[in-house]
Amino acid sequence: MTTALLTQSVTKTYGLNSGIIKAVNKVSVSVRAGQLVALVGPSGSGKTTLLAMLAGLLVPTDGSILIEGRDIGKMTEAERTRFRREKIGFTFQSNNLVSYLTALENVELMLRLNNKYDKTGKARAKELLTRLGLGDRLDSLPRQLSGGQQQRVAIARALIHNPSVVLADEPTASLDTERAYQAVETFSSLIHEQNRAGIMVTHDLRMCQYADQVIKMVDGEVQRIIKDRQEILEMAASGKAEFQPLPLLEAQPVARRNGKVSVPLPFASNTVAVPSI
Repeated sequence: MTTALLTQSVTKTYGLNSGIIKAVNKVSVSVRAGQLVALVGPSGSGKTTLLAMLAGLLVPTDGSILIEGRDIGKMTEAERTRFRREKIGFTFQSNNLVSYLTALENVELMLRLNNKYDKTGKARAKELLTRLGLGDRLDSLPRQLSGGQQQRVAIARALIHNPSVVLADEPTASLDTERAYQAVETFSSLIHEQNRAGIMVTHDLRMCQYADQVIKMVDGEVQRIIKDRQEILEMAASGKAEFQPLPLLEAQPVARRNGKVSVPLPFASNTVAVPSI
């Protein structure tokens, strides 16, 4: 598998009255295509800051972030906006679905933004949502969907434009246990099947059972990188209290199968004009 994402001594500092704060300090990691990495650690460990830099929403103070061999930290803001829209997929704990668009229209939105909306793209959007168990909810608005269904729409939207890297920030935070397992299992399966590089920030260590690798961060630095499958499963089953103690379920193995409107979006600089739907 090829390396889709590589960070080299990535550092992010902030100047405060009390001095310099290193939110992220010399982090070097790599993620291969077809691999899901879980990023864990206590609150304030730098996970969200690192994810924002990987997404091109923050620029590193030092170091480099390479996606498909391109250093996103050296791009102009306009270049980064275009690059993350084309090459990076997002799914967040709040879903960020557009309230007045249907499930299908929310997914098709990414195709419109990337000028890939055609008969083939629309068919792919329907197929992906059907694969996610939403074939009968294509015309439903977000308010008509459960939290788990909304999260699955967000997963479909993050993957529909064939990004190289898919980032998930606490995707299970607003879900109950059953729906959390379903969402992460589906996300993991699609990362493997579509050969994407995935990074998931989570406080729920049980979800690590679906990851190929776990990166533990403390005080802005990588404390450990866990690659051993048995160790990952044991950590997921333990639910260590240093992050978030929750009721435990038995760990399962990773599933492997080889007109215009202005819409505010997390992957664009301000608002993006898209064709009316």
